[in-house]
Amino acid sequence: MSKEVWFIRHGESVSNANLPTTHPSASELTEKGHREAEYVAKAFTRKPDLVVVSPYIRARQTAVPTINRFEPIPVAEWPIYEFSYLHPDKYNGTTGDQRWPEAMAYWQRMDPLEKDGGEGESFTELLVRVREMEELLANAAESFIALFSHGLFLRAYLWMSLTGYRQATSHTMERYLNFSRGIAMPNASILKMRWEGNGRILFSPFDTSHIPETLGMVDE
Repeated sequence: MSKEVWFIRHGESVSNANLPTTHPSASELTEKGHREAEYVAKAFTRKPDLVVVSPYIRARQTAVPTINRFEPIPVAEWPIYEFSYLHPDKYNGTTGDQRWPEAMAYWQRMDPLEKDGGEGESFTELLVRVREMEELLANAAESFIALFSHGLFLRAYLWMSLTGYRQATSHTMERYLNFSRGIAMPNASILKMRWEGNGRILFSPFDTSHIPETLGMVDE
């Protein structure tokens, strides 16, 4: 059986707008992000069989207009939250620009087992979660799934799918970093994927045609 999955990045969040945050999971959508979420809902030409959301609020908020449009519709929460490699306390009252030196230092160390301050997520743990999502998708009975997630996480899935890398090492961590920096995935963009019955996977480009140019694109 073929299966179609739309991987949707959340709309613009407080963090994307370089405003102070409180916690990596608590960065809500901006007014612009809410408008982007409305346009995502309008991009569907048929009802999904299942909506999957990240536990992070910005992804859940992005899914709301789609859920409201097609209600009643099954909704599931999967561990497809963002790769938050810095200690959560470092998000409290800081902007992305202020966290940037800490982020750069993390990537320069290239340690796939590092958990910043004991509570940041390691690169190894990120890849485990991506594999968990792959298994959940493979076992899902639904044929059309709309999945609302995050930029670094979805890039990790795409990178693993295209390169075949499955293990977390310093080498693969560096490869992922270079890949993620080279792949633009604007807020509210949609990556459409089809699994064919023979195991072949087809990916679309990142689609932003549903977002008016007047809103602008953000890839942060």
